[in-house]
Amino acid sequence: MTDHFTMKSAKLPAFTLALAIGAFASIGTAQAQSAVEEGRKLAFDRSKGNCLTCHVIKGGDLPGTIGPELVDIKSKYPKREDLVAILNDEALRNPLTVMPPFGRNRILTEKEINAVVDFLQTL
Repeated sequence: MTDHFTMKSAKLPAFTLALAIGAFASIGTAQAQSAVEEGRKLAFDRSKGNCLTCHVIKGGDLPGTIGPELVDIKSKYPKREDLVAILNDEALRNPLTVMPPFGRNRILTEKEINAVVDFLQTL
């Protein structure tokens, strides 16, 4: 009888732990989806991120052609920090760029830049 009780009580913490892990995973997924959606809004917002002025982006209206089409970004820039650096100040990497320094000129906040990067990595 003691063995049966011990086995039941041992299963309860494992089940509770599994539920907690599942809850945290779904919270993390929801936050990631929220950041991607925020990044998409910023990228398409003509008064803020304004990525469409220069880039073709799937789902965007009236894109520009000054910059490259934004496709397959995760394979082109596997390191997230490379995209963050480009959005902060591409002139540090490419002095001849016409891309605005979104971070340096405080056009976008650090949080907004990270949201745009989250979105770009889905393209």
